[in-house]
Amino acid sequence: MQGGEVSIGAQESESRKPYHRVPLIEDPHMVEVSVSLKGDGRPASQISSSHGNVWRKIVSSLLAGAAAGAVAKSVIAPLDRTKILFQTSDMQFSARNAVGVLRDVYQKEGLVALWRGNSATLVRIIPYAGIQFAAHEQYKKLLNTHNTQNLNPARRFMAGSLAGVTAASLTYPLDVLRARMAVTHRTSYKGIMSMFLMTLRIDGASSFYRGFLPTVLGVIPYGGISFFTYETLKKQHREYTNRKEPSPSERLAFGAVAGLFGQSASYPLDVIRRRMQTAGITKYSYDSILNTGRNIVKEGGVIGGLYKGLSMNWIKGPVAVGISFTVFDLTLKWLSQRHFFRDDP
Repeated sequence: MQGGEVSIGAQESESRKPYHRVPLIEDPHMVEVSVSLKGDGRPASQISSSHGNVWRKIVSSLLAGAAAGAVAKSVIAPLDRTKILFQTSDMQFSARNAVGVLRDVYQKEGLVALWRGNSATLVRIIPYAGIQFAAHEQYKKLLNTHNTQNLNPARRFMAGSLAGVTAASLTYPLDVLRARMAVTHRTSYKGIMSMFLMTLRIDGASSFYRGFLPTVLGVIPYGGISFFTYETLKKQHREYTNRKEPSPSERLAFGAVAGLFGQSASYPLDVIRRRMQTAGITKYSYDSILNTGRNIVKEGGVIGGLYKGLSMNWIKGPVAVGISFTVFDLTLKWLSQRHFFRDDP
């Protein structure tokens, strides 16, 4: 076949893609193969591999985030239910009263009752945490326009806030169901689907987004401060110790500090959100953010109302956030060593 050519995609129009001819052997009967390249000069197979790596990273972040949320929330579920009971009532919060509530629930309803509403929590937190952590990883890349090793502080805060808002927007109805299950006696419903149908029948579809605005307003500082603090502490640790990664105990400590700051900044909006979410099944009626806030302050004052139960959050919040960040990092590291999630060369 002297002067002959084999052209991959030879039937396509010459003007569509550039073709580079690569000689395979030096021979009078040389055979040339045309390899189609993309506009940036990379072979199509290389770009396909790059896209595959991106999707593997997203899937691994979703899985690691889901595991992190499930473990963290299950550990602190009894404290979470106690906090909601205080937030949605006019009972004065104290450590003694909190212990009393836990004891009463245990004596009257049994040990499992301390985890009431946790099934709805897990139904919500698994997608929420998965989306939040995966979104955070992607927002970090989008905001890193200069390809630096670390984002600047403002962009670090922005990545955390955007991740929180994205996750909250997509999973909010599940949060409403979780709050309602926590304050409703078990005989009134059979499970999360029963609570969904009861809420839909009594209060209508709009009730699934009650309290959404204070949630978003609270997620912005909470997500921003939590991720910002954790990422900043890891950065400082790397610079001062010359170690690439902190130990699991150090991750727990960094996450606990991040949770403490994030919870404190957003807590009043969390109280308002819970009151609005449970309106109709508690003695309170649904109202606007401002009126709900005023009523809470009128009942218990600023500290006793808007910050009711914060001291409990200073226990459960840092524990939950510390566990969450630690489980996410370690699970992500473990997944990266599995064959399916390894980057293609």
